[in-house]
Amino acid sequence: MAVFTDENGNPRSKPMIDDDGRPVLCRSALVARDQMIEQLCALPPIATALDAIIERFGIEQVAEVTGRSRRLVLGPNGRQKLQSRSPRANLAENQAFMDGAKRILVFSDAGGTGRSYHADLGARNRARRVHFLLEPGWRADAAIQGLGRTNRTNQASAPLFRPVTTDVRGERRFISTIARRLDSLGALTRGQRQTGGQNLFDPADNLESSYAKEALTRWFGLLFIGKLEAVGLAKFQKLTGLRIEGPDGGIVDDLPTIQRWLNRILALPIALQNAIFDEFLGLVEARVDAARQAGTLDLGVETIAVESFEVLSDTVLRTDAVSGATTHLLELEIARALNPLTLSRLDQLYGVSSLGHRQLRNSRSGRVALLVPARSLLSDEGERIARFEMQRPLKRKYFTADQLDESSWEPLDEDEFRRLWQAEADEAASSLKRERLHLATGLLLPVWDKLPSDHVRVSRICAGDGRSLLGREIPLHCVPELCRALGLEVGHNLSADETMQAVLTAGRSIQLAGPEQITLKRSLVNGSQRLELTGWSAARLDWYKAHGCFTEIIRYQTRLFVPRAEGVAIISRLESKRR
Repeated sequence: MAVFTDENGNPRSKPMIDDDGRPVLCRSALVARDQMIEQLCALPPIATALDAIIERFGIEQVAEVTGRSRRLVLGPNGRQKLQSRSPRANLAENQAFMDGAKRILVFSDAGGTGRSYHADLGARNRARRVHFLLEPGWRADAAIQGLGRTNRTNQASAPLFRPVTTDVRGERRFISTIARRLDSLGALTRGQRQTGGQNLFDPADNLESSYAKEALTRWFGLLFIGKLEAVGLAKFQKLTGLRIEGPDGGIVDDLPTIQRWLNRILALPIALQNAIFDEFLGLVEARVDAARQAGTLDLGVETIAVESFEVLSDTVLRTDAVSGATTHLLELEIARALNPLTLSRLDQLYGVSSLGHRQLRNSRSGRVALLVPARSLLSDEGERIARFEMQRPLKRKYFTADQLDESSWEPLDEDEFRRLWQAEADEAASSLKRERLHLATGLLLPVWDKLPSDHVRVSRICAGDGRSLLGREIPLHCVPELCRALGLEVGHNLSADETMQAVLTAGRSIQLAGPEQITLKRSLVNGSQRLELTGWSAARLDWYKAHGCFTEIIRYQTRLFVPRAEGVAIISRLESKRR
């Protein structure tokens, strides 16, 4: 119950109101307020990052290239004084840094436009730049533009990027997005991915992707219907000022953008914004996982380091009539050295005996894996989906609780787990993985529209002997279609095994050989991937079933499937009978 007092400290039933209708504070409250103001005014001022750096190292060592026209500096007597900066000060500061007279450079968006700070071979200061990213803002593309000023061509060495962040989770997500996009700098300056990101970040870290925007739209929908645990609709609208509910009681059509939403989230209490981010990232990762399983996740430009490669065939796809430049389709066999996760490294990363970790063995393959709890996914209906990260010596993947129950993984004691893990790692380290791939190289722009649009990956293949190839990977099942689009004779038809693997791994529908329009595709049924035939005639249903196919009625419709265990044999029989 609230207790009110007058100016003398006597109790009152209601607060005293002044002429403007505001409550009058009691004498003790006034004294406490005055003491708090006095203490706050006695505290030393908190300097900005720029002023703190200049104060620490001095203007003799720090070159400032910003939009400031005045600044506070320390004089010889230790007192601050106001110093004016002319518009030409930035030119002098930039030259002092490039000449090596000043070893530290601080620049902002306003002061860094049109300038370069890289270790130019023509400059006196060719020392390697260590670029610290402070206060990156909310847009990763603007931060990337600033980072590019220290990473240019004709430089003595590439810079080291050091993003700086606090413990606020929202800020760390921005830094993760920026660090992941550092890879684009290497793709622009050297034609390959070899810069600060080093593929340490997952595609789910990018909050500017299409997956994040779709997840935010669904997050607003779940917030509106009250399916989120972190915050409710009324509280969110009150704290952020964002209107989700329209005057008619429905959700508004013009939802806030992800940049605006992130700005408001970062103003919330730390615990609340971390809880909101957990649910939002659960939606993002669910979409990224779905794209990864479907084979449509864009991984960008990457370098494939191999021990050696051999060109098995070289097909000229096109010859330019003016320049004579050619476009080639190379069939390569690459030998890649495996880099397994050692047992000691596994202990450092996870700790095998840690609480919640489980040692497993696959009853079919005999392989071992360590199961680690991972962030739960959030479905579009607002339900939490428990998820685990399965770490194996050569790869890792994620499993939901239902997928794990339906799999062949079984518990294993720790001693046997460590013995089998070590044996599997030793076996992988002493062998080479050989695989075949097709690479379109040479003059690609004239035929770019003929290349598969659902598989865009540019790769640089670097061998141990110094040889390298740069081009765009072409999946095996897309080679016949590419040859037909360019008017070339198809020199290789897919075998039944290649057809089946292409459908399962890439998720691409492939028409089987023969006069009928029978197509083999991958379908998700009851949580598992199946091989399904479409375009078949109901009159020949018994004929397909006689060759090993089976049917299932789903939503009152008969669908025809190929069993995966006998898929190669059945596809071979179907194509041979239909030719």
